[in-house]
Amino acid sequence: MRGILHMIVVLSLICATSGAVLVNLKQATKNQIEQQVLTYVQGPALLSVLENRDNDPIAERVTIKDVTVFPAIKDGKLVGVALESFAPGYSGNIGVMVGFDVNKDELLGIGITTQTETPGLGTRVTEPSFTNRFKAHGLESMQITSKGGDVDSIAGATYSSVGTVDAVRKAIKVYQSIKPEISSIWKMS
Repeated sequence: MRGILHMIVVLSLICATSGAVLVNLKQATKNQIEQQVLTYVQGPALLSVLENRDNDPIAERVTIKDVTVFPAIKDGKLVGVALESFAPGYSGNIGVMVGFDVNKDELLGIGITTQTETPGLGTRVTEPSFTNRFKAHGLESMQITSKGGDVDSIAGATYSSVGTVDAVRKAIKVYQSIKPEISSIWKMS
């Protein structure tokens, strides 16, 4: 009986110590992980979406209603913003960085940040032949053509195409809901 009690105490101490170490390790690496995601995951998509700018959108990002907003400033005035949205694709969530022209209320473009789609089929949503379909696109008619919209899906990758468009649609809703806060933070042209 005494041996079992000793074993329970030792195992409990090992579990508590391991848990404490993991919590502290997560806290200690949180900022480095966030910086790596910004630099290597979100950054390339963000910089391709917000091309016409004078500032560093990553350094000047702001959180509005739990959404990270990346500004594009040209000649001291806000010309665009970008935010990331997610929607289910064929084999997991598709992350899409969506850029908005704040003056014309249209898309600047999109960039895929994360995806686990089928190689050769679903991964084609990352190619410029698909992502360029979103440049200068209005906010109101964002939908796949089979659902009444004007964005052609990729043959053989309908789930991936729909997931990408759904992520863009979610980003549009978020953008429209936070636009008053965006205009109060930055001077718009």
